[in-house]
Amino acid sequence: MSEIQITADLIRTQLQEQHPDLADLPLREVEGGWGNQMWRLGDELAVRIQRMDTDPAPQLKERRWLPLLAPRLPLPIPLPAREGTPTERCPKLWTVMTWVPGLPLDRGSITRGDHAAHTLAAFLRALHAPAPADAPPDTGRGAHPKDSTPAFDRFLAGLDPHTIGTDTADLRALWDDAVAAPAWEEPPTWVHGDLHPANVVVADGTMAGVIDFGDLFAGDPAVDLAAAWVLLPQGAAARFFRAYARADRATVRRARGLAALKSLFLMLMGQNGDRGLPGGKPAWGPAGRAALDRVLNDPATGPG
Repeated sequence: MSEIQITADLIRTQLQEQHPDLADLPLREVEGGWGNQMWRLGDELAVRIQRMDTDPAPQLKERRWLPLLAPRLPLPIPLPAREGTPTERCPKLWTVMTWVPGLPLDRGSITRGDHAAHTLAAFLRALHAPAPADAPPDTGRGAHPKDSTPAFDRFLAGLDPHTIGTDTADLRALWDDAVAAPAWEEPPTWVHGDLHPANVVVADGTMAGVIDFGDLFAGDPAVDLAAAWVLLPQGAAARFFRAYARADRATVRRARGLAALKSLFLMLMGQNGDRGLPGGKPAWGPAGRAALDRVLNDPATGPG
């Protein structure tokens, strides 16, 4: 599947065959992730087509669940508008999604920290509702920090000490505290699973939308609450947790550790460039470094 070159002509041919009423809309490639290419289709739509990801589950998951979740969410999210079927010419799954206006945070900035903290808290309060029994299971994104220690050690070992720029003893103490935190024992909630600067959009200096729900699952909300440090500016984490109002101290401890893990991952991607993987972004390095500073300097401990 990976040998197929996805071009504008191929996308337009697929549209002509399956959704001819959309085939004449302007079409241009926009920056996507590792798993999927993105093609802007007119002003309000985008074609999301498999790139490196050969598993249909993430797109099928978005098709099924996002229309059910969207009505209760206070920020725009991409919604499936048309379903694309693989063909002999193009044996890749593709979906026409609604376009979420704004600039990805890895190419933009949040300047209204208070507003963004309250906006993100409201979004996650709404998303983190109990998930139904047939919700997608955790794909590994929401593991307790203790289960992610090998990844933490690997990321830390792979980074140049100059890139880390901080005392690793403090970082390990933070990680050890997260590992020691009690596990989530409540019913699993809906979790986005991959909130980082390329998966949220900003406008007017604040949060304007959330995208890429391919890792959506039912599990521990701490994995999303890590976004308080990964996405928000310095000093906003405490305001976020006051507005979210549902995270106990153990959940905040797990979230802080997972934020450190995500920060190291972003830094590693920035240090190593794109490693030949489409969607790798040099801007992730500075974003991860800034996030790690926030994790270390703003504990934002929760209630109780």
